[in-house]
Amino acid sequence: MMRRGANLPSIGEFNQSVVLDVIRVAPTGVSRVEIAAQTGLSSQTVTNVARRLLADGLIREGERLATGPGKPRTSLHLVPGARTAVGIHLDPSFITYTVVDLAGSVIARAATPTPPVLSPADVIESMRLSVERLLGEADINRARLLGIGIAAPGPLDLERGTVDNPPLLPGWNGVPLRDALGDALGLPVALEKDVTAATIGELWSGQDSVRDDFAVFYVGTGVGLGVALDHSVRRGATSNLGDIGHLRVSHEGVVCACGNRGCLGENIAPARLVSDAVRGGIIPHVDPADHGAIAAAYADVCAAGASDERAARLLEQIAGDIATAAVAVANLLDLSDLVFSGAFWNHLAPVVLPEVRRLIAGSRAYVLPHALRVSTSSLGSDATAIGAGCQVLSSAFAPSAAPLVRPAPA
Repeated sequence: MMRRGANLPSIGEFNQSVVLDVIRVAPTGVSRVEIAAQTGLSSQTVTNVARRLLADGLIREGERLATGPGKPRTSLHLVPGARTAVGIHLDPSFITYTVVDLAGSVIARAATPTPPVLSPADVIESMRLSVERLLGEADINRARLLGIGIAAPGPLDLERGTVDNPPLLPGWNGVPLRDALGDALGLPVALEKDVTAATIGELWSGQDSVRDDFAVFYVGTGVGLGVALDHSVRRGATSNLGDIGHLRVSHEGVVCACGNRGCLGENIAPARLVSDAVRGGIIPHVDPADHGAIAAAYADVCAAGASDERAARLLEQIAGDIATAAVAVANLLDLSDLVFSGAFWNHLAPVVLPEVRRLIAGSRAYVLPHALRVSTSSLGSDATAIGAGCQVLSSAFAPSAAPLVRPAPA
């Protein structure tokens, strides 16, 4: 396909995003000279861009630094509160709401159970009320609010902004979630797949911003994989990348909906662990249709794994299945890092993470010439909601070459 070059306004916007990104990730500030050295931009370009960013209130000047002979350098710092965004994570078990600032830090949050019997329209109205309440309680300046990001389980149609029959949300087929919530709140709304949102959160506000090639192994009500290569999130042909639920990790387990046995999603599902724990006499009966009860029982079983041998055996099986999947995706994508995330992962991690690391390190199937670094997301149980908000920030401010190279007209 023939490509066209960019016009000067596009280049100017790109350079502005590049400079802001350098300032954003510098915890103690950065000088104009250092920005020019890091980006390859001329000193005059950096000065002009910094002037615009200062006028927009996105950055501020800090202390003057004497680093040697010559004029002291003035450090530039991000103004985190200059812009905010709302992030929403729609999960079959709960809906999490966050307000994040320009640094990706959470300045307000709330969570509610996902109503199991209400129509999508009723749930969307509940989301509207929750967002309005959160913005009011946190006294968020609407003039600085860029919009709302929603992370939802796939499959999604991002062109139409719809949720299209995800496995654990019955009745959510062709639901125009993006436009319905946007119309209800009068704000721009962006829809993103949950695992992709979690990956964006790691890129924007994660603990280690220097990771380039990594995946987010998402453990929630469902399981998924978010991928970042060359420090850019990957979405796939229809933005539904990351469905690893049907990756076969063993020859054991119940028969999955796909007809196979040993699928990752079925083997490590919270409902499956709770069901096995009930059958093993570890916990009393739990209503399998009550997502809230399943979540509470799941936490109990994970906590019991430290002292109850029956629970420990169940968790060992999950660790084995996760490690098998982790090796497969690491080999496939040549990853340097694997970050575990998701609300249910935080319950698993204390018992399961050491075993997952041990199994990966000892796997004969692992073929990469470097060790795989395995960690838990620094963003906590709200990582996906944070990522949904960061998606709005990223769309507005992250450097992207896409506007610079456009297809030629037909």
